[in-house]
Amino acid sequence: MALIKSVRGINPTMGSDCYLAENCTIVGEVEMGDQCSVWFNAVIRGDVHYIKIGNKVNVQDGAVIHCTYQKAPTVIGNNVSIGHNALVHGCTIHDNVLIGMGSIVMDGCVVESNSIIAAGAILLENTHVKSGSIYAGVPAKKVKDITPELVSGEINRIANNYVMYSGWFKE
Repeated sequence: MALIKSVRGINPTMGSDCYLAENCTIVGEVEMGDQCSVWFNAVIRGDVHYIKIGNKVNVQDGAVIHCTYQKAPTVIGNNVSIGHNALVHGCTIHDNVLIGMGSIVMDGCVVESNSIIAAGAILLENTHVKSGSIYAGVPAKKVKDITPELVSGEINRIANNYVMYSGWFKE
């Protein structure tokens, strides 16, 4: 059973049809939408500020979502995939975004809709990723514009697959 923990009297809330792996951790002021999944060893820690997560968001194995005390909450839109071992901290992620495996998104960053942060990329504090961009590297920089094929073939495909995968574990 997932570790769901109250902090300072505030409990996490989840929408309908969510999957929480047995060893994921969700604490404090976390609000999660419908059809979300939080996978093995992932941590969503709303102890020092709030975290809002939209619908159809998957937080893959080992990922960490946190924020900064009295400074930076974390807000994640709809149809977002947070890749394995990614760190999303005190930032805003809009709708239809793929945060690649092992990437880091720091405080004050904004990732606009229909964007991809490549695996291993590091978005330094206050980086603003414009809609339709692919960012890669350390520190991350725009490498190209996203194609409609990548939006449907990667961003939407991965988000939809994780809804399907989570169904396997709910049986």
